[in-house]
Amino acid sequence: MNQKTRVILIHVICSAAFLSVPLVSGPEDQTIAQKLRSEITHSELLGYALSLLFFYFNYLYFIPRLYFQRKYTLYFLVLFSAFFITASASYFIKKDGPPPISNSLGINTEIRPLPPDHGYWGDATRTIPRFSLAFFLSLLLKINTRWRQSEAEKTQAELSFMKAQINPHFLFNTLNGIYSLALEKSDVTANAIAQLSGMMRYITSEAGTDFVPLEKELNYIQNYIELQKIRFGNTVLLDFQIHNQSKNQKIAPLILITFIENAFKYGVNPEEESHILIQITIENAKLEMQIINKKVEIQPAKATATSLGIINTQKRLEYLYPGQYDLSIKEKDHHYHVFLNLNL
Repeated sequence: MNQKTRVILIHVICSAAFLSVPLVSGPEDQTIAQKLRSEITHSELLGYALSLLFFYFNYLYFIPRLYFQRKYTLYFLVLFSAFFITASASYFIKKDGPPPISNSLGINTEIRPLPPDHGYWGDATRTIPRFSLAFFLSLLLKINTRWRQSEAEKTQAELSFMKAQINPHFLFNTLNGIYSLALEKSDVTANAIAQLSGMMRYITSEAGTDFVPLEKELNYIQNYIELQKIRFGNTVLLDFQIHNQSKNQKIAPLILITFIENAFKYGVNPEEESHILIQITIENAKLEMQIINKKVEIQPAKATATSLGIINTQKRLEYLYPGQYDLSIKEKDHHYHVFLNLNL
């Protein structure tokens, strides 16, 4: 059952329960059949039906078009009119008295006369509780819905901002690497540009969504690593492994690359051999990633940028995978160790 069908079913059940109140709250010495023949019950049913109708009109139209638009005078005129119509309809549907019925002996008897409190003002008084319930419930539900929509839009804006911080970071580092290759007149410059083109195509066409096919994300990571291998050459001893035994899985874009990028950016010293271990294992709907890189001296400004990237990625993980991930970042004397366990 999808979300829309579930919501409709809940509304139908709640509406039926609300309309059944006059039948279960009447005199205990009357059967359901007797209550259905009673003018009092007819009046109550109409009052409840009109209150329910007001609930939906208020929720779907009056609140968003009038109350949220600060047209308070018109809104309260509408409320008063709706209350007057509900109270009046409940009263005028009743006749002078209930029709006579025959008892078991065939003698006509009256069910019972209308009590004094079933006059117009009595009906208006009884209309107040159910009308107030419809008013406050529709108002609270609409305010809550609007608040949730605002929070979702705010969160989406924050995620877009974090992605905007990450993507130019990739581009800046990669262009620096290609620039260095161009200065050296390296034969692999053209290949590096092709790798960058593939990365940017992925970012512009895929990474703007919340989730992407896992295969495309892994392909993006492989392109990035190939570009870094071209850039650093033999100065980096790289152990890169992907074990993918899952099909048709999806993942949040650019959720893994931050940790891999940091391994290359802050774990490589061009003047000496650097060791980087990257292992990604996917089995069914579970992903495990382990990264170990040599610890090199980091300038304070770079350390701040690294911290920001990690914090942003952790925020995205918390929003997109709440309670579905385990992230461990350990700093040892000579190495950094990152371990991510993610339920896709």
